[in-house]
Amino acid sequence: MTRHDSDTERTFAALPPAHGRGFAQTWWGQAWLKALEDTALESAHLRTGRMLARAGAVGAVSVRPGRLTAVVQDRDRTAHRADVLLEELSPGQWDRFLDMAVERAGHVAALLDREMPPHLVEDAAAEGMELLPGLGDLEPECDCGAWDHCGHTAALCYQVARLLDQDPFVLLLMRGRDEATLLNALQSRSGASAPGRSGQEGVDAAEAYATGDLLPPLPPLPELPDEPGAPPSLDTETPPAPGIDPAALEFLAARTAVQAHRMLAESFRATAEPHPSGAELTVAEDAVRLAAGGPGQEVADRLAAGSGRGREGLAAAVRAWRHGGTAALAVLDEEWKARGETLARARAALESAWDADERPELRARGNRWTAVGAPVQLRLGRDGRWWPYHKERGRWLPSGGAAQDPATALTSAELAAREEAAPGSGQ
Repeated sequence: MTRHDSDTERTFAALPPAHGRGFAQTWWGQAWLKALEDTALESAHLRTGRMLARAGAVGAVSVRPGRLTAVVQDRDRTAHRADVLLEELSPGQWDRFLDMAVERAGHVAALLDREMPPHLVEDAAAEGMELLPGLGDLEPECDCGAWDHCGHTAALCYQVARLLDQDPFVLLLMRGRDEATLLNALQSRSGASAPGRSGQEGVDAAEAYATGDLLPPLPPLPELPDEPGAPPSLDTETPPAPGIDPAALEFLAARTAVQAHRMLAESFRATAEPHPSGAELTVAEDAVRLAAGGPGQEVADRLAAGSGRGREGLAAAVRAWRHGGTAALAVLDEEWKARGETLARARAALESAWDADERPELRARGNRWTAVGAPVQLRLGRDGRWWPYHKERGRWLPSGGAAQDPATALTSAELAAREEAAPGSGQ
């Protein structure tokens, strides 16, 4: 997330595809989606918006008072600027809202905890201050020319529901006040209300603990270096000791630095690793991991020979590794027959992933479902996730990461196949 100098706009980096989960888990996120779904006239646009948002087609989201903006890519990779407008609260309405917030200690504590207190929203609505949008409040604008909500503005709204789940201050910014301004105003009001209690012998302990002084935010963490550190060069005039390969040793040192940088970056993001660093790899898996680091040709040839895959096979394995580590490698290499409950669940997932008139024709073999008449394929992992594949120069290659939803996975495969077939792609 980038905070602009004006502090009245926040830009959130593009979120990863929403695999196997709803777009809103909190009550306020669900209320946001209800406003969208009650307003949109075409259910087809909502379906398209969900599909694009799930596939990760929504770019960075800019949030500022009264407006949301993002670039959304269609299935054919055409980019559209989508905006959604929401009316701001007036200065007088904000004053009344802040007074309400400090009346109850729990309201302030909940906001600081990134929760939206239901009673605060209800009290504000009773005073004519609607924080959450209602029917018709989300006004769409899109350069695709649609006069109402289209798939692009719907995709933006679905993505914003995920942002609201994480931070309700996003909603308050849309209504006209950024987080820092709100917290400063709450702190001023909390301090101003203290003299009114001078005639009392004390205050309730729970209230005093919950309200407290509104402390400033903690200083930000040090920024992550843009690139991993460079290991020392072993290119010296001293001949290497017997059995020591300086080029291979330099490559291993560089990969160690990259691994350390990646682990630190993931700790900042607090997201799960696609291939946990603590898992013990086989020699063949480790060869693929090293090859994913882009070694020189001599080291790459040694890895291709040592892994038993050859150059083309190792390139496919590297692509799989980058999409999902050891789990993706297993799906690349292993063909197995789904049976019993596993097969029943797979068929149910395929049946429910599309509307009847949109369902593609798929031919099954083992754990692989290939689209009839199209160079795309779904592969079922043993954990129940679906992996997208497309055919490139006669070989089935991974197209992206795993998804709980087969429709999302197939969309990734179709996008990769179109990109491969596009002019200038090398074919």
